[in-house]
Amino acid sequence: MTAILYPVAHDAEEALDRPLGRAARARQAGDIAAGAVRFVTEEVGPAFPSREAALDAYAGRLDDERPGKAAQPAPEDRYCQLREVIAASAAPPPAEPAFVAGRRWPKPPRKAPAHAFRLSISYWRIGSAEQQVAPVGQARTARRRSAAAQLSAEELRAMANQPLRPVRPQQPLEVGLFENPAPEAPHILIPDD
Repeated sequence: MTAILYPVAHDAEEALDRPLGRAARARQAGDIAAGAVRFVTEEVGPAFPSREAALDAYAGRLDDERPGKAAQPAPEDRYCQLREVIAASAAPPPAEPAFVAGRRWPKPPRKAPAHAFRLSISYWRIGSAEQQVAPVGQARTARRRSAAAQLSAEELRAMANQPLRPVRPQQPLEVGLFENPAPEAPHILIPDD
């Protein structure tokens, strides 16, 4: 199996057009960059109104199954991906509870939000670990802060990508009314009728 050779660059535009080199592993990318690198995936280029328009603009970089235009990049060149994203538009107003005819919430609007297609590229970004956003805590605690509305996009992405941690250690299971621990093995509960 051939490994994907990801571009080594300072930003997504450079990775798409003129990378310093390409590497499959972090060590190889670090040798090319002569410094620290980290693996990132970012959107690049304009948004296209249709999938066909995006495939025409990035011909040869993406899998294209359309009749007459079929193309498939080499296995080591599969570092680009086409993603469907919601186009920038005003957010809908929050729904108010209705309590009409036994329903609490009104029916959602039938019109789907406008969408667009953007190219997403995975590459080795040149830079040290200090450039990464420091963890800002979990979302459930950050949203209670008074400065929650001023969080930057990088801080929100960092919160979304970190694993959830428990608030406190899990407590042992309670013994029910009709369950008793076995005398010879207290970790086993015996149902009592």
